[in-house]
Amino acid sequence: MTKEERYTKLKEIIEPYLPEDVSAASIKPESHFIKELNINSANLVDIVLDVEDAFNITLENEDMDSMQTVGDALKIIDVKIT
Repeated sequence: MTKEERYTKLKEIIEPYLPEDVSAASIKPESHFIKELNINSANLVDIVLDVEDAFNITLENEDMDSMQTVGDALKIIDVKIT
């Protein structure tokens, strides 16, 4: 799976959790989950669980703590997959 494919898959995971006032087009690597995408902490946990399932990885608490932006999530996924 290429980086671009992982990014596309991650965006597909995030999109259903976006509030109505945030469009999927606003999901960028630099987008902050809470501040810019308005994803609440409960939904962020759901995203983490979906990421674990989709990429067949396990995220530790410190991974979740450092997952502030979409790009952060991609870096963590890249490390866990390889």
